[in-house]
Amino acid sequence: MDIWWNATIWFALALIASVISKRIGLSVALVELLVDIFAGNLIHPVVAEWVNFLASFGAVVLTFLAGAELEGDVVRKYWKKSLLLGIVGFIAPFFGTWFVAQNFLGWNLKEAQIAGLALSTTSVAVVYAVMLETGLNEKPLGKLILAACFINDLGTVITLGLLFAELDIFFWIFIISTVAILFVIPKFTEKYFLFVNNHPSEPEVKYLFVVLSFLGFLATAGGSEAVLPAYLIGAALANIFSKNRELVKRLRASTISLLTPFYFLKAGCLVDLNAVFASSSLLLLFFFTKVISKFAGLIPSGVLCRFPSKVNLYNALMMSTGLTFGTISALYGLNNGIISKEQYSVLVVAVILSALIPTIIAQKFFYPRDDSVMLDTKK
Repeated sequence: MDIWWNATIWFALALIASVISKRIGLSVALVELLVDIFAGNLIHPVVAEWVNFLASFGAVVLTFLAGAELEGDVVRKYWKKSLLLGIVGFIAPFFGTWFVAQNFLGWNLKEAQIAGLALSTTSVAVVYAVMLETGLNEKPLGKLILAACFINDLGTVITLGLLFAELDIFFWIFIISTVAILFVIPKFTEKYFLFVNNHPSEPEVKYLFVVLSFLGFLATAGGSEAVLPAYLIGAALANIFSKNRELVKRLRASTISLLTPFYFLKAGCLVDLNAVFASSSLLLLFFFTKVISKFAGLIPSGVLCRFPSKVNLYNALMMSTGLTFGTISALYGLNNGIISKEQYSVLVVAVILSALIPTIIAQKFFYPRDDSVMLDTKK
């Protein structure tokens, strides 16, 4: 297929999703998922290599931006709450799904562990995209949820590595290099930004793209994923970005208009509706296992954090989402012969359902519109 015709189809899908999102008042990230679920089964858009790259890079930059929202004073103030929510948000669905897959479905130990990992995650990309549209990313509650989501996914990545990955020399090069860069990058970036001084050629944005691409290379070479160091770098530079909101706006504009539509559209394109209908009972079992186990851990944790009931339900629903690390975990199992293609398809569709349904419910019924009940910042 001609590259320009293929690009026309993908950009048209992004445009359609954007118009529908404005019309019905639903997050464009979720509409993009829904649009390409139907497009993927009706017109089968070609997922070319350039689409894969834009989708992957979109997830990296969006995750970086999510990390850049974690201002130091907010993180320091709520680190206990974010740790509690993040750790419980990982442990509860990991062991809950593992138990169900092994004891009720007859999956072997490693298959059940992959299922647990795939459904233990949150989606920082989805959560951040939704909060960006609603403005919650500027509130303490939004920053707390984003921090908890990151800790949740960090638990998934670490556990996947401990259970399955080969901790070879490339893995340790990635770890050591990332730690070293995290140590030096704040001061270097601050001096660099002063040097280029908002030049019209956007040297700040290009600099960030170089850093994120290089760390993505190190991460994939080390058996990890590019979104992990992207979030860490974003968090390391958060205080710098809080002083340069205009740069943040420019980076958001380019990311949301060009990159992230491909990420969400491609994720929707993975869904085979025939597989969904054929395995509907299994999909529902996995979906409800994830959500129920998330709620079983997060609702009591939210009570300990003294969340109002509406905020507690909103947080539990948003942390029940999953996408990037869920599909990554399932794909790792498939590529390494741990799970079959049929098991992979079921897990991926269950992950995507978890990105859609809890978020729609949270936004429509539990979004805390009254700022006074969002989070008591004095506690």
